[in-house]
This record gives sequence, structure tokens and C-alpha cells, in this order.
Amino acid sequence: MEFQPSLDFANQCVRPLADRALFWPRHGALIVADLHLEKASWFAAQGQPLPPYDSHDTLDRLDRLVDATGARAIWCLGDSFHDRLSADRMAPAAAERLASLSSRVELLWIAGNHDGLSAGAWGGAVAAEIEVDGIVFRHQCKPADRRPQVSGHFHPKLRVNLRGRPVVRPCFARDERTMILPAFGSLTGGLDVGDDAIAANFDGTYHAMVVAGEKLLSVAYGRAIFDDATSSGHGA
Repeated sequence: MEFQPSLDFANQCVRPLADRALFWPRHGALIVADLHLEKASWFAAQGQPLPPYDSHDTLDRLDRLVDATGARAIWCLGDSFHDRLSADRMAPAAAERLASLSSRVELLWIAGNHDGLSAGAWGGAVAAEIEVDGIVFRHQCKPADRRPQVSGHFHPKLRVNLRGRPVVRPCFARDERTMILPAFGSLTGGLDVGDDAIAANFDGTYHAMVVAGEKLLSVAYGRAIFDDATSSGHGA
């Protein structure tokens, strides 16, 4: 992973990855949010059948990132499962994949609003949130908490016009104190990174970040930008 872009966050070197994850080399931690495993089976139970492959695909991608980064731990920042009964619906093959993953790396499950602490059934540690090296890792960021924090929950996506065509990509959202990860799950929607629900978590200007090859592309957002009549194109 030596060619992956890195950035300084809260005096720590971290690497945003193109496949919607964050790697923290110091701790060998692969950090992901909002896997929403078994979302397709949840829809099927509601009478809306979808191809039942989302968990397989999500776990495939997670496996590949563990191999690529050499991660020793996976920190899942909430909503790892789509609901508290997902484990009951999971196909045996997917359950075996998850059990195999838990035997390879140390798992940390942070409670989300969808899954609570139910992911602890798969082994590893469970917590409402943790603080490591002064950075808080939780499911949904808390603007009133002035400590550096990394979270998920909002599924931020960046929409831009590329050669006259709209392009939408999952993205990171961050300022100097707060970072919101994109949703890692294969069957997850997203919220425009310029939406007020995301902007409210930052003090002012913040950046949407997308990894493209060896580059980290950044687009500025925030009320100060939208209020500036000379600014254009952001949030398109």
C-alpha cells in the first residue's frame, strides 16, 4: 500500500482507500463504517426480493483490503448489520466467511443505530465508542464533542459534473477535527455530502475527498462557500 495517498488527521498519518475504508498504519487497523450486511435479505423479508449477494460482495471486498493492507484489526463503526436479526437470516456460506475473517484479524464492533451491539455474536470486542491516541471512533459524530472523531452513519456521496455528465461517488467528509467515512456496504445508498445534515457536523468549511489512483481529490464545502456569490460548481 506504499502508493496509497495519506493525510494527517489529529497528528496521525492515515490512508483513505479507494474502496471506502480508512487504514491507520500505526495500529494496523482497517476502519470501515456501515457495512449493512444482510440488507437484501431484510428487503426480501418485507416482500421486496433483491439478489441475496450483498453480504458476500461486502465480505469479499473486506477480505481483499485485509490482504492488501496487511491489517491486523478491523474496526467497524456501526451499522455493520442492517438490523438486529441479520445473523438469523445470514446464509451459512456468508456466516463461514465472517467467522474466517474473525479468525484472521482482531474485530472491533461499534454499536450503530441499526444493529446496536448485536454484531458481538461474531466474536471480537464490542463498544458504544472507543478513544485511541486521542481520537474517538463512534457511529455518529457528536459536534459538541471537541475531541477529534471518526464516524460513519451518513453515507456521504460526492456529485460532480465530469465532461458534462453527472458522476456520483462515495466520499469521505472531513475538517481538522471530524472525519465521516463513506458507507462500505455493497448495498448502501448515500447522502449528498453538501446536505445540511452532514454540514451541521462541521464548524465551517469542510472537504469531500475521493481517492483516484495515487491522488486524493478534495472539494471544499460549507456555508461560507455557498454564501459566497463568486463560488460556483460546489455541490453540483
